[in-house]
Amino acid sequence: MELLEPMLKILLINILLSGDNAIVIAMASRNLPEHLQKRAIRWGTFGAIALRILFVFLMISLLQLPFIQLIGGILLLIVAYKLLVDKHENDKIKSGESLREAVTIIIFADVIMSLDNVLAVAAVAESDLILVIAGIILSIPIILTASEFILKLIQKYPIIIYIGAALLAWTAGEMMLKEKRVSTFVELHDQSELLLLTGITALTLIIGGLKRRQNLST
Repeated sequence: MELLEPMLKILLINILLSGDNAIVIAMASRNLPEHLQKRAIRWGTFGAIALRILFVFLMISLLQLPFIQLIGGILLLIVAYKLLVDKHENDKIKSGESLREAVTIIIFADVIMSLDNVLAVAAVAESDLILVIAGIILSIPIILTASEFILKLIQKYPIIIYIGAALLAWTAGEMMLKEKRVSTFVELHDQSELLLLTGITALTLIIGGLKRRQNLST
């Protein structure tokens, strides 16, 4: 049961943050012959996953350094905000004209776009390597098969975006509270951690939600 909650969090994070990665894969291989498309997707995806695993291990090591929990928490708040307000435009993604070019585009585009995913998984896993590996493994079928379904589902039920953003914002707050100086400050001023986490999450949803509405109306 102790593993169930973080596993569910990691699954939701992967679902919400891997959709665009899957679109990149589809767009990068769209000009290849059909028999090469599957190879490009397979090799590109597993190459990207290998680098993602490396980045997660590096991220876990970095999270032990001073102030990194605070910085990571702030970055994760930005990820939560961007999840709410970003317009997902994939028409400009370059397509590979050869198997090697498509695989290269997939790997590098996925790595660049996966930094938010890596940070979120590392934060939820709290240095638990089993959870990290499980989180990475969970992302593979999502990236390979579920992108269009995920994006359609999110468009049909926008509440999913708000739930995901709330989860990320809450996790970001927890990261910041793990920073020794922040936790000491909170204790000295007799502040409620639950109240602070609720405030951070609510503020992110309000600001991001207002910006999202503004974007949708333009």
